[in-house]
Amino acid sequence: MKILIRLPNWLGDVVMSTAFINAVGQLYPDAQIDVIIKKELSNIAPLIPGITQIHPFSKQDFSGLSGVYRFGKKLKAEKYDLFFNLPQSLSSLVMGWATRAKKRVGFGKEGGFFLLTNSLKKPVNLHRVDEYVSLLEQFTGKTIAHKQVKLNASVTEPKQNNRVLVNFNSEASSRRMPLDKGQALLNKLTAAFPDITFGLIGSPKEVDFVSQLITGSENPERLENYAGQTDLPGLCSLMAQSVAMLTTDSGPAHLANSVGTPVIVLFGAGNEYNTAPYNKQNLIVLRYGKLTCEPCVRNTCKLYGVPRCMELLDELQIINALSQYTNHA
Repeated sequence: MKILIRLPNWLGDVVMSTAFINAVGQLYPDAQIDVIIKKELSNIAPLIPGITQIHPFSKQDFSGLSGVYRFGKKLKAEKYDLFFNLPQSLSSLVMGWATRAKKRVGFGKEGGFFLLTNSLKKPVNLHRVDEYVSLLEQFTGKTIAHKQVKLNASVTEPKQNNRVLVNFNSEASSRRMPLDKGQALLNKLTAAFPDITFGLIGSPKEVDFVSQLITGSENPERLENYAGQTDLPGLCSLMAQSVAMLTTDSGPAHLANSVGTPVIVLFGAGNEYNTAPYNKQNLIVLRYGKLTCEPCVRNTCKLYGVPRCMELLDELQIINALSQYTNHA
């Protein structure tokens, strides 16, 4: 049997979908499992256990519905038996339809249900991982008892017990740490943990923000700048070799959780019951939790402009949480 899975388009969602891929492998142990993934994220796919072939997809090369149709049609020769659609977009449904897979399975949405052979109902009030796995459970009628989000990071160096990674970035401004708050928090952290080096990460477009965080801090010599210096596999390795990670609700939070690194997640906007890192071992989720607007799921803060839910996070609570994963009080 040949199975094709259209993975989601955001880094955190791709990481959360690894539990779905693992579940497919449990139910179809002899199948070939291939994936379609956004080109910009394709270098993370080799770290996902159980994948045979990777098909990178670029919106620039295949734009519009006609483009996704052409891309899907290219895969028709593979003669897939099953196509699972995870992004729930019309374009991904058109892509799956063009592959002419014998069965095309997904949640019916955006009027594209007629492109599926098996259009299923999306459950409500579940974690994103459980949403994905429920698609497989509904299709097969079988229950997946063991769900695990996992990436296989390449670890070439021993764990650095004196390094904590920090990510204050997010695609959404409502989940990004405000600059002043980030600098104040770094000052408190470097004072509270004198033997710890804090490594700040970020994508190439986040380099300027990370540089501002460092230059405005009281102890810049204790801060390492990794922003824009690692690809996704390299970032996973860096995470696996660090003692812990302090991060906003973002893709890197899921990356660190998937390679087994202890994670402290600072939530602003966003619903932790739906999108927090899934593996509960060595995970601490912190939220201010006293604003009437919490939690919202907006990408921008309409009420305050700068997200107050991030500004009001308790710095002592963050320090106490981090102390659980270091040898320092």
